[in-house]
Amino acid sequence: MFLDLFAKGVIIGLFASIPLGPIGVLCVQKTINKNRRAGFYAGLGAASSDTIYAIIAGFSLNYIIEVIRTHEVMFRFFGAGILIILGWHIFKSDPSADVQKYKRKTASYWQDYFFTFLLTFSNPLAILIFFSIFARFKLVISGGEPLEAGLLIGGIFVGASLWWLTLTSIVNMFRHKFNMQNLRLGNRIAGSVIVVFAIITLLAYWLG
Repeated sequence: MFLDLFAKGVIIGLFASIPLGPIGVLCVQKTINKNRRAGFYAGLGAASSDTIYAIIAGFSLNYIIEVIRTHEVMFRFFGAGILIILGWHIFKSDPSADVQKYKRKTASYWQDYFFTFLLTFSNPLAILIFFSIFARFKLVISGGEPLEAGLLIGGIFVGASLWWLTLTSIVNMFRHKFNMQNLRLGNRIAGSVIVVFAIITLLAYWLG
């Protein structure tokens, strides 16, 4: 029973994390430009944010859900604005300078974590993803059963973290094949993808 709940949590965490949006692009870019640890810390930020949304969806915290829905437009525009700024920054960044900077400043891993956490948390659509997944698995988190709830939530975090560990490890395997020219091109592509994704998201909401 307990192992079954934990396993379901791991599967949910994987399902919610595997779709490669701008966060995935960001983690890949950090892994290539810096190292696997930087990309993984960024992924952990996304995993932490997803876990919080899973708790809200699983416990059906109606007040918080209503606040998110009421301010959905603000969340969307804030998140899209941050993505556009981030994409432009990546597009214009110098990979050689980034490599030297992060060789000298290893403490920035936590900055990668918190930035990605806030960026992921600014997307209220994540809670709808967990609603649909919980409905698919016919799961409800109960505050009266803390052990079961903890196993499920813990499994979600582990599943999401496993995905980011796998992704950054695979990217890191080929990291040595990138020279500075390739890194610069990669920054251009990653930055463009993130900006275009943010614009398309806003247009889809506006036109929908």
